[in-house]
Amino acid sequence: MKLSNYLIFTLREDPKDAEVVSHKLMIRAGMIYKEESGLYGYLPIGLKVYNKVVNIIREEMNKSGAIEALPTILTPASLWVESGRYDTMGKEMIKIKDRRDNWLVLGPTHEEAFTDIVRRTINSYRQLPITLYQIAKKFRDEIRPRFGVMRCREFTMKDAYSFDVDQKGLDESYNKMKMAYTKIFKRVGLKTLPVEADVGSMGGTKSEEFMVFSSIGEATIIHCPNCNYYANVERAESILNDDTREDEYQKELKEVDTPGVSTIEELTKFFNTSPKKFIKTIIYIADGKPVAVLIRGDLDINEVKLKNYLGAIELELATPEIIEEVTSAKVGFAGPIGLRNNTRVIGDISIKNIVNGITGANKTDKHLINVNIGRDFNVSELIDIRISRAGDICKNCGSVLEETKGIEVGHIFKLGYKYTKSMNITVLDKSGNRVNPIMGCYGIGVDRTIAAVVETNNDEKGIIWPITIAPFECVIVPISTKDEKVMKISNDIYEKLLNIKVDVAIDDRDETLGVRLNDMDLIGIPFKIIVGKRALNEGKIEIKVRSNGKTYDVPIDKAVSEIKLMIEEEIKKYEQ
Repeated sequence: MKLSNYLIFTLREDPKDAEVVSHKLMIRAGMIYKEESGLYGYLPIGLKVYNKVVNIIREEMNKSGAIEALPTILTPASLWVESGRYDTMGKEMIKIKDRRDNWLVLGPTHEEAFTDIVRRTINSYRQLPITLYQIAKKFRDEIRPRFGVMRCREFTMKDAYSFDVDQKGLDESYNKMKMAYTKIFKRVGLKTLPVEADVGSMGGTKSEEFMVFSSIGEATIIHCPNCNYYANVERAESILNDDTREDEYQKELKEVDTPGVSTIEELTKFFNTSPKKFIKTIIYIADGKPVAVLIRGDLDINEVKLKNYLGAIELELATPEIIEEVTSAKVGFAGPIGLRNNTRVIGDISIKNIVNGITGANKTDKHLINVNIGRDFNVSELIDIRISRAGDICKNCGSVLEETKGIEVGHIFKLGYKYTKSMNITVLDKSGNRVNPIMGCYGIGVDRTIAAVVETNNDEKGIIWPITIAPFECVIVPISTKDEKVMKISNDIYEKLLNIKVDVAIDDRDETLGVRLNDMDLIGIPFKIIVGKRALNEGKIEIKVRSNGKTYDVPIDKAVSEIKLMIEEEIKKYEQ
């Protein structure tokens, strides 16, 4: 590609609305442009990277035995009603009414669509197992789009769906996808780790997220440095480092005036004690009904765990009006003793060892001291619903847990029978009986994968692309586009590299040498072939490596073979 005929659009300054490195560099390198919040388009340089990532995904999916299909992006609302997700996906789902007053869904994911394909086309166990996939646009009306293409309202996903006769088959399909994902992420230059995750609205029995460790990641990962336990904080389980049993005997329950003192921080100072002495009572509304949730004062409720335990479709904090109705007090004075309306009470296991604790009195400006579980109140549902954190104890080996941040680039699920049963999908088994196939689903965010690569591969000059997905493998930079001899040598190398299928560009733009070199560093081309005065005087050109800054002097007559060898050696790093 001659860049004088190409669209190169680079910026020297960071865009004002960009918060993270990947967003800044993808805009500055002319990869993407912003249409509006959460909506980004790809410019030619970015589209080249995008297509290379898509091709790698497609190659590995095909190698795994998966079969590509392309369902419609607009799907009938009736499919979502069948699965039970039409009213549970929330406001992220974009719904459209057509001119015939039919409701359609702009696909946020495609479990329903692919289950419908199988319902239409597969009737016997002889046609299973099968894994179908697509690489297509998805749409989610994100409440807070951010970080460029990392979290968008319109994005590209590779989503695959496996159908098997039994659990053993699902396990095999799941493991195949897990292996394929490992290869995909290695080939695009990402170091990923599968971590345990919550199944969320997808449903099922098991899921793992492929995480890239990054300080800008939105996911918190709890991990053990000794036994390699890794889990998303929404899913993580741990043993609490519990030292709350300081008192040996139970004291008399007393009511204390606490005017205007309601937060744990204020109460800790007021009572001159540790937040571990408090039993927080938080009122939630689960599918329209109030639930009181108790937890130790220094801990936080994991709302994902709570929602899963309750089996709730909707879970939200109660309004001040409902809190007052349930507790007879203003916000900040709730406690487990004397709740109204037979309110359901659920306790985190962290409260079971609290002796002579402190709670709200369910009276405005009053608290109770010397509160003891079993004597003053009872909780029949005592479970793990807290957020695990660094410093907790690993449930597997007893080591102290640590935490880090991560970017989720892929997610794999064992869905089970959630969709095949709700949508009444059956096949004939070997005995002639009709059975529901068992499903798995497997997603890769193409755009956020690209952003994650940029986030983890950059320096002060710009992007450093892995050779496998770089916009061009190499670029020829003539020192002067006006010098006929320099251009003749440059064009000759360019044509020879094209003939041996090297993805090469020549920067023959009418710009200064400094501008062109800076642009190529910003865009992140792995190898620059600089044709300058030495080419004329000594018969040598320079090959400069973007990743480490090293420069090699190479005779002109060996330039093509040398650059081809360097590219091949670089590619091997990602495919071994």
